[in-house]
Amino acid sequence: MKMGAMVHVEVVYALPQRQELVQVRVPEGATVRDAITASGLLEKYPEIELERRNKLGIFSRLVRADAEVRDRDRVEIYRPLIADPKAVRKKRADEGKVMKKGGGSAESES
Repeated sequence: MKMGAMVHVEVVYALPQRQELVQVRVPEGATVRDAITASGLLEKYPEIELERRNKLGIFSRLVRADAEVRDRDRVEIYRPLIADPKAVRKKRADEGKVMKKGGGSAESES
């Protein structure tokens, strides 16, 4: 490892209406937490909680805050889910079944 070598990292935080993308340079051996801190997003968005509320990833792969970043990594801060995706899919499937039965086209033609 070279002394003083720097790596370029992109830190992304997606909001409902837009995406914050910040390019940072951090020392080689820096962690995901270091990159996020360097991005300034923690100060700009105080709702981000790295240790509890928000999951983190590098190129869509979940990682811990102490994972080491590499040159040209894309660090992603995920917002917490509002609804359980399984429950939403189940509800949509149930509604679809009701709509098909209510339509009467399949049953009334027999």
